[in-house]
Amino acid sequence: MHMGNPRVIGCWVVGDVLVDPGPTSCIETLLAGLDGFVPRALLLTHIHLDHAGASGSLARRWPELEVFVHERGAPHMLDPSRLIASATQLYKDKMDVLWGEFVPVPEDRLRVLKGGETIVEGRFEVAYTPGHAKHHVSYLDRGDGSAYVGDVGGVRITATGPAIPPTPPPDIDVPAWHASLELIRAWEPRRLAMTHFGACEDVAGQLTEVGRRLDLWAAFARDHDFPAFDAAVADEIAANADPQTAAAYAQAAPRDQLYAGLRRYWEKLEN
Repeated sequence: MHMGNPRVIGCWVVGDVLVDPGPTSCIETLLAGLDGFVPRALLLTHIHLDHAGASGSLARRWPELEVFVHERGAPHMLDPSRLIASATQLYKDKMDVLWGEFVPVPEDRLRVLKGGETIVEGRFEVAYTPGHAKHHVSYLDRGDGSAYVGDVGGVRITATGPAIPPTPPPDIDVPAWHASLELIRAWEPRRLAMTHFGACEDVAGQLTEVGRRLDLWAAFARDHDFPAFDAAVADEIAANADPQTAAAYAQAAPRDQLYAGLRRYWEKLEN
């Protein structure tokens, strides 16, 4: 129920852990859905506000809660000031209404990951999966074969909608993203579980579509200005989604951010 829309941001409950608790602006919806259940841990795919913003607030509420995060994201969970400053450049005066408070996580609760670990009593394999963000990891549930892929596995609001790559600044890296998609493919998961929104059992189709569209949109952003990119992406999504679903795509992956992240990628290469 982010900003009143039921299919924009999701939190996964897997046994006694949560994967990506979402922003503090949605915490009451999260708590109502948990209905008194207290998890032992949060598994963060990455620290962007729509995925990890509620982590500190939940750690404050539940004193035994552990928070798993990649080593490049961990410092920002301890001191989110730089993360908040960077996000404010994107969202400006909408920061509070979109995301709410970002509370630091106590250092003794952080469990820092590099990738390659097996965690939570051997249930989850961890893989370092950059491309969307330098601090992105994915988790394979060895029990049921689900891969929790955050944003690197793409955005697909409904099963019939398009699978798109969310490409906000500042960390987009197209080759690294493709390598991460291949790593996830090599897991041979039974299904992909995304934050935006839900699960997909056509694993090969999802990963292939995200990679193909990443290349197409990156090339288009390199060669065109934002109005052209904005119109082309809006038309592509509208051709495959009803108006409410198209609005959810725009909320989960704003087109100005898609363009800005891809332009920054090309500018880095040029420099």
